[in-house]
Amino acid sequence: MFKFYLALWVAKFSSVIFKILAKVSSRKGTNLPGQLALNICPDFLSKVGKPEKIIAVTGTNGKTTTANFVSNILEDNGKKVINNRAGSNIASGVATALLGGVGLFNKTKGDVAVLEVDERSAPRVFPYVHPDYFVITNLLRDTTNREPHPHFVFDLFDKSLPDTTTMVLNGDDILASRLKKNNKRLYYGIDSLKGDRDSSFNIINDMKVCPECFAPLEYSHVRYNHIGKFRCPSCGLSSPEADFRVTDIDYEKHTMVVKQNGTDAVYPLVSESSFHLYDELAAIAVLRAYGLTDKQVSGSFSKLKVLESRYREDIIGGVKVVAHMAKGQTAPACSVVFDHVRSLEGKKEIVLAIEDAHKNIHSSENMAFLYDTDFEFLNDDDIEKIIVVGVRAHDILCRLLLAGIPAEKIKVCPSEDDILDVIELREGLDVYILYEVYQIVIYDKIKAAIKRAMEGNG
Repeated sequence: MFKFYLALWVAKFSSVIFKILAKVSSRKGTNLPGQLALNICPDFLSKVGKPEKIIAVTGTNGKTTTANFVSNILEDNGKKVINNRAGSNIASGVATALLGGVGLFNKTKGDVAVLEVDERSAPRVFPYVHPDYFVITNLLRDTTNREPHPHFVFDLFDKSLPDTTTMVLNGDDILASRLKKNNKRLYYGIDSLKGDRDSSFNIINDMKVCPECFAPLEYSHVRYNHIGKFRCPSCGLSSPEADFRVTDIDYEKHTMVVKQNGTDAVYPLVSESSFHLYDELAAIAVLRAYGLTDKQVSGSFSKLKVLESRYREDIIGGVKVVAHMAKGQTAPACSVVFDHVRSLEGKKEIVLAIEDAHKNIHSSENMAFLYDTDFEFLNDDDIEKIIVVGVRAHDILCRLLLAGIPAEKIKVCPSEDDILDVIELREGLDVYILYEVYQIVIYDKIKAAIKRAMEGNG
């Protein structure tokens, strides 16, 4: 145990230093204490103190939003929560979170841990950290340079998760719903909604055939990609019956009805986006399984909204300006956002800032995801103009033209400083800024520029 306590104390001392440095510089160092602990003691995660209950959250899209919903609601109901929302979701970020949740002699200070876990980190986390509940939002095709196929990610989880974990699974995802077949499981799902289709309408559909007999699948409705209610006409495999099921949504009142064990409960609707609807339902399912009541969960949800790093909305001089993360390099995430924005009423201008071409260690110049993304959704009469931003703007321009969008609707701005030269600001014309995860700063720049222009100081 000497090596473990050495790792614990050195890492705790380093976390104090990193917090001081974070106040005087832009460098956060959020996962560095955990990385240091793992370097000194490779099995640190198995020895560090843990709370009585552990909830792990993952998925191709929505894991951060879902994990934050769960953490916030548990805290609102008096639980002491250990989480990695301030750090990263890789093994070192999980180590940093658990490190912060224990004292100098490894005694835990929390009631429950809520840990967002990156897909690729599963084999390095779950052999040592055994979650009581494992929540998965979806399994979709992700960035080309990280996860080549969702079946690859499925295998990572299926082989690394403990047999004792209760699985909280998206029953509308034919792939995710099949994880850890012998484990205790709870399913959540959504009944048919207005706008659903009877077959996949996306470029990508990774589940066209039955995983049991390989016959073509049939869908009663499809929400996006392979997410929907499925059935195999050959062997009879079908969507599992959902334990938590959205049966009705009132968009005017911003509420939804969730049926559990034959009983209906009304919850606030945090967002109308398909992704966020599933995120909220996933959080409801695991929180109810954890032991909170309908009233506790519903009451806490009424105080929440989607993270501002994911969605923001302002009215500036009569112009609605919306920022919506589209998670560049991830085709399904961009496609769902494009589809959602085009479905909204009113005339719109779209600012696309979805490239990942920054000069940092996380960037990629692989633009293949553009051709897996449904840019055709932006070919809509209510979208009057599309402004493309960034050094890879001409790559995106090419894809927009291939999607059949008229050239006169598209404007290219290599720098966001030029956007005000081409954007039209008038009351009744909404501006939607669709941005890649590292591009949130562009919203503040554009919003400030619009505000100056509307005030006559541009």
